[in-house]
Amino acid sequence: MDRKHNSNIVPFAKELRKNMTKEERHLWYDFLKDYPIKFLRQKVLGKYIADFYCAKANIVIELDGSQHYEDDGIISDEKRTEYLEQYGIKVIRISNLDVLKNFEGVCMHIDNEVKQSLSQLC
Repeated sequence: MDRKHNSNIVPFAKELRKNMTKEERHLWYDFLKDYPIKFLRQKVLGKYIADFYCAKANIVIELDGSQHYEDDGIISDEKRTEYLEQYGIKVIRISNLDVLKNFEGVCMHIDNEVKQSLSQLC
């Protein structure tokens, strides 16, 4: 994977950064922005834009709205996950509903995943 910016989708990533969903804003401003391990939002990774990416832990967090649970969304997500996993990136999928209804649990889950990933890299 060419992890450099894909110039064709960089403008779209910038637009997504400006217009985050309420669930993305909540997770970013209330947890990931000040998390001790750096996360980036709307990060271009090859031909995809990840909602949140932690290079140090090699993790992508994807927040999934209802469209991700329809047939086309499921297939598209599987392709994206396979693509990123080829490069050793772990994809964590979290539903928007979980962010809204179980925010503390979502944060604990992400924290555990990051710590587990970092411990395996040492």
